[in-house]
Amino acid sequence: MPKLVDHEERRAHIIDALLRSAAASGLHSVTMRSVAAEAGVSVRLVQYYFDTKEQLLLAAMTRLTTRMGERIQRRLRTTGTSTAPRDIIEAVLLEAVPTDEESRAFHLIHTEYAVLSVTDPALAGPAFLAAPNEMEAFLAAQLTAAGATDSPHQEAVVLMAVSAGLGLSVLLGQRTPEDAVAVLHHHLGRILPAR
Repeated sequence: MPKLVDHEERRAHIIDALLRSAAASGLHSVTMRSVAAEAGVSVRLVQYYFDTKEQLLLAAMTRLTTRMGERIQRRLRTTGTSTAPRDIIEAVLLEAVPTDEESRAFHLIHTEYAVLSVTDPALAGPAFLAAPNEMEAFLAAQLTAAGATDSPHQEAVVLMAVSAGLGLSVLLGQRTPEDAVAVLHHHLGRILPAR
């Protein structure tokens, strides 16, 4: 009996190969051929699942966002963190700081997507901004629930900018992950005092 192919699993395998390749050598250097080599499949198979490089990049961007959400959920579960708005906001922001290989890869690739979205029409606008806009709205809702500020949307924008800036400064070696976490805790303490 012939083996049945799980197409979703195969697509995920190819997308993961793109993410590994991008984490190692940069998103700019990723090609259909390099993804195929990383996945251990033919270029033809990659093209079967993704007609264009842009389709593959968009699928990988979605996968990257999904993984970030999974990491936040895992952080909340493993640290025993409550579902109080402050704890949720802290988990989201801390997960964005590159403190291990997975979060480093996320921040590096996400930053590269941001740069590419400025010049590549296929990645621009709604395609790239959907996840950050959703996260901004989520943080604003958590700030509203915490009653922490009379401007939850503006504070959510600030939190996203601080988190992204600190992540980039860690990638560049300007500060250590521990220093970045301390800055985040300092800012959170100003707007959301610990109970």
